[in-house]
Amino acid sequence: MNHIRKGSIVVRKSHLKDVIFKVTKIIKTDYNDIAILEGIIERVVADSPIDDLELVSPNAVKDAFNKFETKINNRIKENLSLKLDKNRQLKKTIITGKILHLDGDKKYSSKSYYYYKKLGLNAVVKNIAEYKQPKAVYSLLKIYNPDILIITGHDGMIKRNMGYYDIYNYRNSRHFVETVKEARRYDADFNKNTVIFAGACQSYFEALISAGANFASSPARILIDFLDPLVIAEKVAFTENTKYVTIDDLVSDLRDGKRGVDGIGANGKMSSPVTFL
Repeated sequence: MNHIRKGSIVVRKSHLKDVIFKVTKIIKTDYNDIAILEGIIERVVADSPIDDLELVSPNAVKDAFNKFETKINNRIKENLSLKLDKNRQLKKTIITGKILHLDGDKKYSSKSYYYYKKLGLNAVVKNIAEYKQPKAVYSLLKIYNPDILIITGHDGMIKRNMGYYDIYNYRNSRHFVETVKEARRYDADFNKNTVIFAGACQSYFEALISAGANFASSPARILIDFLDPLVIAEKVAFTENTKYVTIDDLVSDLRDGKRGVDGIGANGKMSSPVTFL
């Protein structure tokens, strides 16, 4: 017997064990117990009958996290090298756009903060559950006055391959949509123009863009990479405010290109460079 309980690390046999999940809740039913799952690497929420789950060995989990860490650190090293070379050539200092990042997952919040700080970005990261983000965002925007807002966490379609345009067929998209709307209300009240990324795995892309996001996931209703929201924030923060950032400027750095993230674009948020005296 699998002995699967809350906190167990598992894969779904019917999905060819493609995603590693943590069991966050078990719902008892008359027919079969159902597990609520959160991806430990991917930003996805799902459910599954208990008998479709298989425990993952500690070594397999360790290997997955090691690959995850290596991917983050490799990108940091690559980007730091490119930016340092560019700054030495220009002999200029830069003032990057300020980032406010709301994340429904504590682990991803910590990793995101680490990523931003390693790149020298001015970022505030808040771990706030997806359903609480709409009520929290307005006051946080007033406090931190960011140039860029990242709204993410976990998401997923409840019924795959159907109900693409039903907001209630998504686990958290409606919360992301309301958060975007609140952010745009803040912009209207204070004459701001915040650049917004919103969404997670399989999110309702069209609703997020209609609500006012500049970039969003997931046009093809696929799993997005952990780094995708950070790539958006980084690119906008490091692009001069006289230049416009389009998805074509980002697509090569996104794991699945425009299938995972798309949008209408935005002006960069880096202040004009100031030459050293």
